[in-house]
Amino acid sequence: MKPMTRRQALKLAGGATAIVPLAMVSGRQAFAADMVQVDPEDANAKALEFVHARSNPEQQCKNFQLDSGEDGADWGPCNIFPGKVVNEEGWCKSWVKKTG
Repeated sequence: MKPMTRRQALKLAGGATAIVPLAMVSGRQAFAADMVQVDPEDANAKALEFVHARSNPEQQCKNFQLDSGEDGADWGPCNIFPGKVVNEEGWCKSWVKKTG
């Protein structure tokens, strides 16, 4: 096998640089889909009075400051419950309105 030229190495590195962000985005979406939903009976969820649905649309997970879900998604990750997803219509007593 011939040794790789500098030009070939730079092309390979440039292609890899373009692919990594795409892989991260698609990996993040797959990761969110694989996460476990928060169980309202979990000790942490109970302590925060978490519910999957709240009738007041002004105070729901989708407009919570620590919600990191995608706009329009039914479920998304929340920094309060690492490794788990919450219903975007949910609520807990840590709720603070999202700014910006």
